[in-house]
This record gives sequence, C-alpha cells and structure tokens, in this order.
Amino acid sequence: MNNIQNQFLSIEQLQDTYLKGRRKDGVSSSANEPGFSDILKSISEGKEIKFSKHAAGRLATRQIKLDEGQVARIADGMHKANEKGIKDSLVIMDELAFIINVPSNTVITAMDQTESKDNIFTNIDGAVIV
Repeated sequence: MNNIQNQFLSIEQLQDTYLKGRRKDGVSSSANEPGFSDILKSISEGKEIKFSKHAAGRLATRQIKLDEGQVARIADGMHKANEKGIKDSLVIMDELAFIINVPSNTVITAMDQTESKDNIFTNIDGAVIV
C-alpha cells in the first residue's frame, strides 16, 4: 500500500507544480500573472462559433454567405450576450437574425428578413443588435 501512495503526488505538490506560486484561494502571488477571470475570459473569447446542422442548412437553402467580418460581428454579439448572462440570444445583423446558444457558442438557427414576417422570436432570454 505504501508503494502505491508514493506513486501519486499530493494536492500540495500538484498545486506547486501546476499553479506555480498561486495561492489556494485562486489569487496569483504575482501581480503580473493573470487571474482566473482573465484566463476564463481569454478562453471564451477565443472560442469559435459553431453552426448547428439546422443553421447551416438554413444558410445554404437561403444562399446566405457570411464573410469573415459578419462572422466576427456575430462572435462579438455572442460575447456581449455572454457578458450579460444571456443563455439563448437573438443576434440581429443587417437583414439577418440568428438564435444562438451562448454557452455552447452555437448558432441554432438563422433566418433572413423574409422568414421573420411576424417578427416573433421565442425561447430567448436576450437580444443583441450588431
């Protein structure tokens, strides 16, 4: 049993190895090191937008082609929705509307102005205009 215990690092050893001087409360010991919220923000900002099969099909059927600038604007809208705690957002851009599941960075559906004739959107908890 003693041999097995010697093969594993203690929690303190792991903290020293992987956190390199950060305190147990998550605050860096150096002012120059990023904190947890900084790391989390940089990870979420770097995530790519995914398009569900349904959304990709809608874009293809309607012959809607998004350029890099438009995708960046959608990502910006998704990031703003995330900052406000929105989980399912309507993002309106130009004459297009997108329903986005913010936690998964996934565009659930996409529509153009002709499809949203009633201008009613359900199952969202916020909207962003980009």
